[in-house]
Amino acid sequence: MGSDHTHRRWSHLRKVLERSGPFCRPDFEPSPDTLQFLLENCKILVIGAGGLGCELLKDLALMGFRQIHVIDMDTVELSNLNRQFLFRHKDIGAYKAEVAAKFVNNRIPGCNVVPHCCKIQCKDESFYQQFHMIVCGLDSIIARRWINGMLLSLLNYEDGELDRSTIIPMIDGGTEGFKGNARVILPGLTACIECTLDLYPPQITYPLCTIANTPRLPEHCIEYVKIIQWPKENPFESAIDGDDPQHINWIFEKSNERAVQFGIQGLTYRLVQGVVKNIIPAVASTNAVIAAACATEAFKLASSCSASLNNYMVLNNLDGVYTYTYEAEKKEDCMACSQIRKELQISDSKCKLKDLIELLCERPDMQMKNPGLTATIDGRNKTLYMQTVPSIEEKTRENLSKSLIELGLYDGCEINVADITTPNAILLKIKFPENDVEMSQI
Repeated sequence: MGSDHTHRRWSHLRKVLERSGPFCRPDFEPSPDTLQFLLENCKILVIGAGGLGCELLKDLALMGFRQIHVIDMDTVELSNLNRQFLFRHKDIGAYKAEVAAKFVNNRIPGCNVVPHCCKIQCKDESFYQQFHMIVCGLDSIIARRWINGMLLSLLNYEDGELDRSTIIPMIDGGTEGFKGNARVILPGLTACIECTLDLYPPQITYPLCTIANTPRLPEHCIEYVKIIQWPKENPFESAIDGDDPQHINWIFEKSNERAVQFGIQGLTYRLVQGVVKNIIPAVASTNAVIAAACATEAFKLASSCSASLNNYMVLNNLDGVYTYTYEAEKKEDCMACSQIRKELQISDSKCKLKDLIELLCERPDMQMKNPGLTATIDGRNKTLYMQTVPSIEEKTRENLSKSLIELGLYDGCEINVADITTPNAILLKIKFPENDVEMSQI
């Protein structure tokens, strides 16, 4: 009885997997073994259990994937319930990954969704190496960049040739309001997240050194109060709640004081709300379409039953339904996936360290958040500036106003840059203008 039921249950998949067709990849061989691989062996990681993540888990489980892991650090909130359908009112306050996994496991017999309630940065290389593919349902560009860097770090090259057995495909979905996109990334072969960084809207984050020392915008004042002043003064003995008028009022007043101190205009209560809450509109139907596209690509990659998306699909269902696909091209000098030596052209050798940090944050192909810099100078490892460790930040703060030459950096000198956007430090070679090279070597 059970065997007959299982056979009927997957009959729609058998029609696709057990016979050939005009859209099959050249390496596709019709066989019942493919379905068995999907059901028993294929291991998928879903990153995010929010609007996209709930749809992805449901779609993947109903398409025959049983070995699914999901990772998410967030807990269920009341505002999630209008579209994140795996959650109920009783789940508010519980970890999303745990609730979603339990729901899918109970609803779909044989499915084994394993939850991980933590940040993706908490897991090491061995954790990510166990998966056949990774499907992302993230609302953070920083998290996308980090997992992109992790998958690139798992690649092996032999005599400059990529070992294709080390490739773990990444399927990335993103939505905002009535717009969305889905893409397929084969690390080392196709365009990665960093190759197409300029497609994303500019990051709404600011270097800590700027907001702490030289604020220029009202947003800098708000970020200062949010990141530095709130933890220090702890006015309500709790984390910031963007929906609490008392919290927003306190941040508005303190931000206004700082704006007056630095002669900055344009700070409003509404701006404070926008910066604190970082609201991204969410529409259930957009999530459903993008998740369906991502799940379909996962099925195609796992089975070879059809050619994969090549490689970026855009959806706009604001006025009717419009979609198109194009091939995002791999950048030969990509900061993340290219094998060439990375150089950083400096316009002036008198450039100060704080200007270099701003360059790393503002360049479209870098968009770092809080970079920490070290360099080997005269055979000694020297920390130039480290923003994320308060004790080191305090000791190296004076370096911000020094020029690169004063710090001992010269043309061709290499600096290591660590940032939240990447799991591994990036090695950059400093290049001064030709007429400044002699000065830097004096």
